[in-house]
Amino acid sequence: MRKLAFSSNAFKKNTLAEAIDSISAIGYRGVELMADLHHAWPPTFDAARRRDAQKQLADLGLVVSNVNAFTCFVQGDTYHPTWIEDEARLVQLRVDHTIRSLEMAQEFGVTTLSIQPGGPTIGMPLSREQAEERFAESLSECVDTARRCGVVIAIEPEPGLLIQTAQEYLDFKNRYFPDEAAVRMNCDIGHLFCVGDDPAGVIRAMPGQIAHVHLEDIGANHVHQHLTPGKGVIDFAGIFAALDAVGYDRWVTVELYPYETTAAGVAEAAWEHLGTVVEL
Repeated sequence: MRKLAFSSNAFKKNTLAEAIDSISAIGYRGVELMADLHHAWPPTFDAARRRDAQKQLADLGLVVSNVNAFTCFVQGDTYHPTWIEDEARLVQLRVDHTIRSLEMAQEFGVTTLSIQPGGPTIGMPLSREQAEERFAESLSECVDTARRCGVVIAIEPEPGLLIQTAQEYLDFKNRYFPDEAAVRMNCDIGHLFCVGDDPAGVIRAMPGQIAHVHLEDIGANHVHQHLTPGKGVIDFAGIFAALDAVGYDRWVTVELYPYETTAAGVAEAAWEHLGTVVEL
């Protein structure tokens, strides 16, 4: 049976407890924690709230598939503060957020933490090399914590950001963290499709780099708009076949963050569609 989870970041209009209940009721075996304002912002997600969440998860037989530390709405927006800001103070906010999220992931028994790939570069007076160096320098401040916590920092290539393609991720990894097991890739199937990569081909070509998988559908126009599985053109059968071929047995998390007013409905629709493709 496939280890399929759903991300709480679709449930931004609900409490974390409500999101967990909904995700469990549909049939998912895991939930991805959004480490941000809406659900599990580490500084305010205090010991009592963490215990409550852990008890709820245990009672429902759910586990946390991944901690999603991509956004930072509390201190900025979807992308900011990034890893490559001009102001050191802003970069430190991102570093501190990641370190706290790694420690939270350890507390919940999670082995992966997904992060943004540097951030947007539009309007920044940086060459690609300078931006990558800045990202690597900032990220290196988190690696010791990742090792100590036993959590992999999973860089998520995304259209329009510093690292968009699987090859750009691999070049960055090989240049700055070639032997670092605590830095790998969050393989977002839709993102790869948007930038012209063959997601199934990426899975088969670099299985050792994939720490966690995000799943959503994308339209034939390759526009970066997350769609409910079955509403676009992603070949999910091919994706799961590639995961099976390389022996990937970790979590696949459905991520449909744009649907905060219909989160439970799209979560159920995704479950039903993917159930026609793979055993859940």
